[in-house]
Amino acid sequence: MTEQYDLIIVGGGPIGLACAIEAQKKNLRYLIIEKGAIVNSIFNYPLYMTFFSTAERLEIGDIPFNCLTPKPGRQDALEYYRNIHRYFNFSINLFEEVTQVQKLERNFFNIKTNKNSYEAKNVVIATGFYDIPITMNIKGEDLSKVRHYYKEAHEYAFRNVLVVGANNSSVDAALECWRKGANVTMVIRKNEINNRVKYWAKPDIENRIAEGSIKAYFQSNITEIRENEVEIETPNGKVTIENDFVLALAGQF
Repeated sequence: MTEQYDLIIVGGGPIGLACAIEAQKKNLRYLIIEKGAIVNSIFNYPLYMTFFSTAERLEIGDIPFNCLTPKPGRQDALEYYRNIHRYFNFSINLFEEVTQVQKLERNFFNIKTNKNSYEAKNVVIATGFYDIPITMNIKGEDLSKVRHYYKEAHEYAFRNVLVVGANNSSVDAALECWRKGANVTMVIRKNEINNRVKYWAKPDIENRIAEGSIKAYFQSNITEIRENEVEIETPNGKVTIENDFVLALAGQF
């Protein structure tokens, strides 16, 4: 028989966990279904990422987020949310992926996963946007050297690395790769670094570009990716550069 719930929450990130806390307060029979690890999007962040937000902005369930530094890092956040799970003892299925949500006639939803089938009176979709990268839709984007997520710089040391975008993810990756010995080039659609970049990283990347340590093509786009090079459309015409890796970190939907 299909299991029935008052609420099924799709996604075990901070928002999904916060929803579960409220469900517990209302004594609802609920289940979180998460396709990866708990707070999987944070797990997939760069290893040494620092949040722009202060610790208290990341708190849920009135549980303090104690952190030794003013701004927490990835490891701090993972530890905090693991402790949140320990405290609330969530009803959660990890590494189970929802494949279909269908409204039934009798005011229930049918939720199918790669492992089971459930019914619920209500469904909350709390999957976020991190798992859906913005693609460039250009020739060669399917090559194995193109990455839409960045974990750490070691793999790119002493290689020709092109970073797409001028947001926090792009800037962090460009700086870390350059500091580990990569030859870094940035391709940026606009004419400047995004003003929303973390205040300590923005002058750093601007100075590296100004001194020539990192090459940046502003008001430019990649037009084609090939095995050993990349073609870029710039205000001064097309440019082809040698390339080993492309970090397409322009963002996620």
